[in-house]
Amino acid sequence: MFKIITYLKFLKPFNFTFLSFILSAPAIAQDKPKVKIGGALRYNYNLSSWKDGQKNRGGDFGYDVFRLNAEAAYKGLRLNAEYRFYAENSGGDFLKQGWIGYSFNAQNQIHIGLTQVPFGLQQYNSNSYFFSLAYYAGMEDDHDMGIKYIHNDEKFEYHLAFFKNAEELKFGNNSETSPSRYAYDITGRNKEVNQFNGKFVYKFGENATSRLGISLEYGGLYNLDTEDMGDRAALAAHYEITLGKWNAKTQYITASHNPKNAVGQSRDVISMAAYGAPYEVAADFNMYSLSIARNLPLEWGPLTNLRFYNDFGYMQKKANGFTDSYMNVTGVLITAGNLYTYIDYAAGYNHSWLGGNFVDDFSKGNPEAKWEARFNINLGYYF
Repeated sequence: MFKIITYLKFLKPFNFTFLSFILSAPAIAQDKPKVKIGGALRYNYNLSSWKDGQKNRGGDFGYDVFRLNAEAAYKGLRLNAEYRFYAENSGGDFLKQGWIGYSFNAQNQIHIGLTQVPFGLQQYNSNSYFFSLAYYAGMEDDHDMGIKYIHNDEKFEYHLAFFKNAEELKFGNNSETSPSRYAYDITGRNKEVNQFNGKFVYKFGENATSRLGISLEYGGLYNLDTEDMGDRAALAAHYEITLGKWNAKTQYITASHNPKNAVGQSRDVISMAAYGAPYEVAADFNMYSLSIARNLPLEWGPLTNLRFYNDFGYMQKKANGFTDSYMNVTGVLITAGNLYTYIDYAAGYNHSWLGGNFVDDFSKGNPEAKWEARFNINLGYYF
């Protein structure tokens, strides 16, 4: 278990500098309010190797999600919110993100509310509909409740954030975190609290543009049974390069969780949940990912671009007797005006969403497991 002590020490001198900047920085001028309403409607077809009944009928085609987006800006103040409506067995409806912000100038801004956690490659560490393995462990496109400061210029980008907790829907004295959410958070008898994040990116290159970065995370784990505070920490090193129509990104994550569970409860696993369903994840792991993509612009009716990609991920679990997890997605994103279609062949080994028994694939796993696959088409109109 590693702790990011130097990061916490760094925050102390930063507090005064940051406060002075807020008080002295001029806001971006804007005389008239701007409001933008958008959203998307998506449908999904899938055919899974481990579902015999589904294979017999040639797969299933149905509703995925309807979402609404709202953005507003006035005199430097900003609003950004997204609400999603899934089917009941996918967790129902919930807020994906929702924050109020202030732009001091073109390079500096602050967000308060349910905002994206600055960790790893962003906006996504993947190209496909399925995201990467990091998403299933709460480390890709995660959103929590807190405050985030962002600086972004031509060469450097950094994010500093404090999150009080994950989305809280119950506000009870000892209420477990609800599993109805978009991104994976710790649930069960532990709750995420008082989390610090720092992300630093260096941008360089002309013909081939690169983003080299490091992300740090440290926070508490409050146990509802023992009323003791454990902790969690993670470190990520990430790199992305774009050369013409080609893009490649790679990332390394090491993470550890130290929950103060009641006697008899394993500390080698944690419970995580999203879309209404919890599962177990190994408390300590390393994670490796590599994605390669190529765009193919075209002019054929409404079609404007094809993006071919392959996303690979490997989760190395540190507990003795645990079996590692793998994921590989090969696919293409078809762009036709406002219509976006993902066609993916996703394969997984000890992957809760790709075969197995769902509950413990990302924790102890099964050494006798087979690779399973899902052919998936996601069709979405964005407005």
